[in-house]
Amino acid sequence: MSEAAKERVEGARRRRFERLVGRALDEMPADVAAMLDNVDVVVEDEPQPHHLEASGPEATPGELFGLYEGVPRAERDSSYGLVLPDKITIFRGPLERAFRSPSAIVREVRITVAHELGHHLGLDEERLDELGLG
Repeated sequence: MSEAAKERVEGARRRRFERLVGRALDEMPADVAAMLDNVDVVVEDEPQPHHLEASGPEATPGELFGLYEGVPRAERDSSYGLVLPDKITIFRGPLERAFRSPSAIVREVRITVAHELGHHLGLDEERLDELGLG
């Protein structure tokens, strides 16, 4: 396969994955979606060193599916304002390698998006585990 053909295939795979993330966001309840003002949701192929550092000492490249960066809504006070958007990054490579079947990838993208949105809302790992979003 030529390099150009490989790039087209990879581009199609990435667009398909981005649509999965978009659908997961569209399926959020309206009250949750209303809390996503000033949050950017992006897809990256792989976590970079700064993502791993932000995620904590236990983070490994192959296991980091998503990352929330920002100030959780539960921790904001009256001085919060005029800030850059919070950011949720979903990592395509680790998810696609960990879950091979299309249905498993769809399920795990939904879980990962919900997990990171949970962090935006102020939920910790323990509470997310209790909700089945660990």
